[in-house]
Amino acid sequence: MNKSELIEHIAKQADISKAAAGRALDALIGGVRTTLKKGGTVSLVGFGTFAVSTRAARTGRNPRTGDAIKIKKAKVPKFRPGKALKDAVN
Repeated sequence: MNKSELIEHIAKQADISKAAAGRALDALIGGVRTTLKKGGTVSLVGFGTFAVSTRAARTGRNPRTGDAIKIKKAKVPKFRPGKALKDAVN
């Protein structure tokens, strides 16, 4: 499912226009992005939790040449599914 299919699904389920569903989805994504940028977490009960994790610096290899390269530490977004989502999938 891509973004436009998700917007169509939201519009149909909530009985709203596709434009309103698109704005709602964009607002949700923007809210999650803003909170994660500030270092916070977003918990949606029954769905899961979005959080930021720090990946440590490490040494990697250039696949083309085989040379060792340094990879800087980085903040990465993580998603942990909730129990209800896990149960629904299984």
